[in-house]
Amino acid sequence: MTYPPNGGAAPPGHPGAPTMPAVPPRAPQGGLPGPRGALGAPPSAPATPERRTAWAEGVDRLRAAATTEPGRLRIIGAVLAALVVAFGAVTAWQMTERSAAADDVLHSSQPLSASAADIYRSLADANTAASSGFLAGGQETKASRDRYEQDIRTAAAKLITAANSSQPGSPSAKTISKLNTLLPEYKGLVERARANNRQGYPLGGAYLRYANEKMQNEMLPAAQDLYQRENQRLSADYADAKPYPWAAIGLGVLALGGLVWAQHRNYRRTNRVLNQGLVAATAASTVVLLWLVVGHSVARAGLNESYDHGVRSLNVLHDARIASLNARGNENLTLVSRGAETKTLADGTTKDLYDYDFDQDMKALTKGLALAGDLADDKAGEQPVQAATANMKVWKTRHKDARAEDDRGEYQKALDLVIGGSAKVKPTGECFDGVDKNLAIALTHEESEFQQAAGDGRDAMAGLPTGAAALAVLAAAGALLGIGRRLSEYR
Repeated sequence: MTYPPNGGAAPPGHPGAPTMPAVPPRAPQGGLPGPRGALGAPPSAPATPERRTAWAEGVDRLRAAATTEPGRLRIIGAVLAALVVAFGAVTAWQMTERSAAADDVLHSSQPLSASAADIYRSLADANTAASSGFLAGGQETKASRDRYEQDIRTAAAKLITAANSSQPGSPSAKTISKLNTLLPEYKGLVERARANNRQGYPLGGAYLRYANEKMQNEMLPAAQDLYQRENQRLSADYADAKPYPWAAIGLGVLALGGLVWAQHRNYRRTNRVLNQGLVAATAASTVVLLWLVVGHSVARAGLNESYDHGVRSLNVLHDARIASLNARGNENLTLVSRGAETKTLADGTTKDLYDYDFDQDMKALTKGLALAGDLADDKAGEQPVQAATANMKVWKTRHKDARAEDDRGEYQKALDLVIGGSAKVKPTGECFDGVDKNLAIALTHEESEFQQAAGDGRDAMAGLPTGAAALAVLAAAGALLGIGRRLSEYR
């Protein structure tokens, strides 16, 4: 009996014969053969994707959110809130600036302009009083002396006020410093003129003419320059207070348009007529916009009235009063100089310098009173101007009589016609006092009209910046709540 050997191979075809797993052929060292017999490179590892920025990812998320209704509602709510808040902020900013400018018109620039005019008037009146006292000689009245001293004190006090309100190193500050230096020099010359005149020395007239030249050529031009600068500052404040706040108005219209569009969109998608939050935001924004437009329009009208019927009239009256003061001073100096100062005219004739200047001042006064009468808008403003005009006409007539007496060599009669001296003679000084007094009344009236109109203009903007900011916050909150109500329906 024959047994198969242990561990031998299974007979061919035997089903249970084990088979060896196929082993792939080992590649030659150096890589797999390429398609053309070359050695190929080993396969590379997969590339790592580049990391995107947070901004790009945020844009993708926003774009994805915008494709859904909740995402769109969130974007609409954010835009509406931003528009309303921007509207309130710009309104508060622009109206704060305009309100501050209107307050400066009322309490700063116009009072400083009036103070500058008072400086000029006080200096010119002091010069006039000094010449009147000089002509009286030893008969100078206490009233004339007191008037001169009061004018000097007023000018000094107004210069202090102007200095406190000017910027250090500014042109106005330099002008004020110059006037503070010249004022005691002028006063010293006047005192020398008086001392020599009381002793009968002709040198007194020379001192007075020198004092007048310092006043006319240095002090009054500096005061006029200060007056013009303050008027420019007043005009700049008006220019800052009156322009319409177009940026705020534009944002208000845009915010209201956005709110109306959002409510219309909500109605088309839900058939709900009203969204309480959006309605509240629209109402608050409408109130702010109407308040802004109406309030600023009323303020602008008040400021325009304060300029047309206040500042313009005040400037004309100040100029007319200064012209009358200069005319009076030149009339006095005509008698003081006694022909020592002359002027050659274009036609070759020679005329007393101070009498020529008097004629020019009277032309300016005539023109100023006519313009002041046209600008006066009520009887309270017209009556003092008419009275000043009547006094001016009498003044011109009496001045001609005084010049005729002086030309005939009747100096004392001419002096009596100018400063008085006889109860029967009506001097030109009375006419000048009448002109000056009535112009002062007209100035007081126009000042009160300015204060009333400018105050009304400023008050029309009172509370608008704060109110606009508060209502804008409420409108933004209403818009967010209204959009939030719609979002809650998707949760």
